[in-house]
Amino acid sequence: MADQAVIPVSRLLDERGVGSFQITLLVWSLFLVLIDGYDITAIAFAAPHLVKEWGISPRALGPVFSASLVGILFGSGLFGWVGDRYGRKAALIASNLLFGIFTLIAAYATDLTQMFWLRLIAGIGIGGVIPNAVAINAESAPRRLRAILAIIAVGFVPLGGAIPGFVTATLVPAHGWQILFLIGGIVPIVIAVAGIFGLPESIKFMALHERYRARMREVVRRISPSTQIAPDARFVIEDEQQVPGLNPKYLFGQGLHLITPLLWLLFALNLMGYFFLISWTPTLMTAAKLPPTTVALSGAVLQIGGTVGALLLCWWLQKHRFLAISIMFVLAVPIVASIGYAGLHSQGLLLIATFFAGFFVLGIQSGINVVGALIYPTSLRANGSGWELGIGRIGSIVGPLVGALFVGMSVEKLYVWSALPFAVGAVVCFAIYRLNERRLAKHPELRQAQ
Repeated sequence: MADQAVIPVSRLLDERGVGSFQITLLVWSLFLVLIDGYDITAIAFAAPHLVKEWGISPRALGPVFSASLVGILFGSGLFGWVGDRYGRKAALIASNLLFGIFTLIAAYATDLTQMFWLRLIAGIGIGGVIPNAVAINAESAPRRLRAILAIIAVGFVPLGGAIPGFVTATLVPAHGWQILFLIGGIVPIVIAVAGIFGLPESIKFMALHERYRARMREVVRRISPSTQIAPDARFVIEDEQQVPGLNPKYLFGQGLHLITPLLWLLFALNLMGYFFLISWTPTLMTAAKLPPTTVALSGAVLQIGGTVGALLLCWWLQKHRFLAISIMFVLAVPIVASIGYAGLHSQGLLLIATFFAGFFVLGIQSGINVVGALIYPTSLRANGSGWELGIGRIGSIVGPLVGALFVGMSVEKLYVWSALPFAVGAVVCFAIYRLNERRLAKHPELRQAQ
């Protein structure tokens, strides 16, 4: 075969399908997102023990719950920019080092003020994982599996969030709440150091940057050994229109002027409800006099349901995108509203309700993390995803704080009100679906890139 001066990267990925490169990325992503999910929820499981050991009221925990979420607000945008500027790999390694170090220090905190600042700084690093994990997998996959592989990659975030529940039930009684943060600090540091040597870079990101030319030649040879690469060959992403620089104004171009702000609102609504659930469920169920083991398991089951939802629904989400997510929002409303009633009447019903709440609410989050990112081209993907998650974190900050204001309300009523963001989210998501369909009808060349 004659040497090719132009190498169409997307076509090569489509022709090759899933191979060792994509499998390696998924394995790395599994470890990255498991510890990311773990560190997000560890504070919620430590909270009842902090109330008892430090002699504080549950209401005082509101700012601590929100501290890491404030950090994530800034970290998502910051590491989204790092990912688009210096590479997905560099952003993932740096973010893991940052939140690993400050989570480890949190094991030695002695009051709420120290815990607040340590969680705030750790949150900056936590915020960098999902935007870059989505980008690195979507940009290395064939088109027909682009959303599926990215959803699988981030779908394990909730499973990571379940692990502190099992640690709380098994290790905390013997080793104290500090063990939650010791695990959450050491593991990401180890992953980051190992990632320096073993984590691959996004194929499409490398195609856009001349400094990766030698590595791209190796990757193309692995993907398509029969392709002959000319010395001056250009690697192009032929099904995407790239934009220069990293100016946020490009997030509003090509018919995105309404879709981008509505995506931010959608993230804020789902994260508001999601973080109310994961932050307050252990504390509220403890106050309702449920056994500590049941409380820990209810929080863990919520997270497991999220992973099951993301994995079982990924094919449906790949095909129907925002329409599928709209339906999931609708189904989440009655499920979330029932948690308080279930918790007061039956431990078995509580576990069932929290599982299906996780199935839909966290399944939604995995879906919008990916489907929202695929709206943007490779040159903006981590940045666009970072802005979605960053602005959306306003909702995640509000959720726990609102919960602190209404702690005196009955548990049943509190969970009914907590379903409201999902009802509004269903309307917003359907609006995004209709707007995106009109955008693709007007610019059909964009459909291939999504």
